[in-house]
Amino acid sequence: MSNSSRTHCLDANVVVPYLGQRAADAVEHRWHIWQLERARLVAPTLLWYEVVNALRRAVALGARTADSAARMFAETQTLPIEIHGDGALHERALELAGRFSLPAAYDAHYLALAERFGAPLWTTDRRLAEAVGDSLPEVRLVE
Repeated sequence: MSNSSRTHCLDANVVVPYLGQRAADAVEHRWHIWQLERARLVAPTLLWYEVVNALRRAVALGARTADSAARMFAETQTLPIEIHGDGALHERALELAGRFSLPAAYDAHYLALAERFGAPLWTTDRRLAEAVGDSLPEVRLVE
């Protein structure tokens, strides 16, 4: 386990906006802080699926070209994010999805990993933050 003040779990909605340097001010600011802290950034393997899905949706909607989406995905591979995925993480995600009455278990993977590292989960998903409330793991909104 790592020092929780230096380890942060990120969900896809704070990674995708950062790609291509077009992040909202709050997301860009948060990334700057993590870089200054030399923070340890972690995410479940689900991150890659969600990033690819977001990029594909942008292409389908005409908001991005296939070439720019491919470049943005390549950029994700250079971000200093440790990816984690194992059976215990999936099992805990299933438990947390039930505990917080989440309609799907996707977000619970981020919760499970944040819990594992004793780290905050950073998101822009207000519904997730409200569902978890003051429970652990700590969910912090990037606003």
